Amino acid sequence: MHLIIIVLASYLLGSIPFGYLIARYKKIDIRQHGSGNIGATNVFRTMGTNAGLIVFVLDMLKGTVAVYISMLVSLNPWFIILGGFAAVIGHSFSIFLNFTGGRGVATGLGFLLGVAPDVFVFAFLFAVLVIYVTRYVSVASILTAILVTFALIILGRPLPYCLIAVVVTAIIIYRHIPNIKRLMNGTELKIGNRK
Repeated sequence: MHLIIIVLASYLLGSIPFGYLIARYKKIDIRQHGSGNIGATNVFRTMGTNAGLIVFVLDMLKGTVAVYISMLVSLNPWFIILGGFAAVIGHSFSIFLNFTGGRGVATGLGFLLGVAPDVFVFAFLFAVLVIYVTRYVSVASILTAILVTFALIILGRPLPYCLIAVVVTAIIIYRHIPNIKRLMNGTELKIGNRK
């Protein structure tokens, strides 16, 4: 029963569409601008750096808070992982937005921060480097997710962490299919460009 409550609560937490809400506060429907995504990158392009950073931090905290709440109830790795994973699912398929949502990257990073802070630091720095070199957030998101999965496996982290990392990476890649198509035809926006 505790696990069910935690998973549902984490899903609802993850479902809070901060990008959408912050944009609506400014009387903007973020889904009608740029890529149409509610995540931090589209908010950054549409509304500027400050709004983008606020959304990024809030979306990331959803994953971290879900993990910490799960830890308060049980230190069982499966329990912790399912709580954090539910937040990622909520962000990507929000009940408040007809089961649409963001790419899951920021919330996934928050999830990682909660369960493996050392890997999080490495992943964050790697993502920043890839964005600096390529100027593509989508490329950084996909490569970082793949890197995190391999890092957790190589470092011998608990099996539940490794398995969920594979699933989260698959979700992130799936949610980035439109970006991948734009990358292939040369129409993907680089960071700093506005549509």
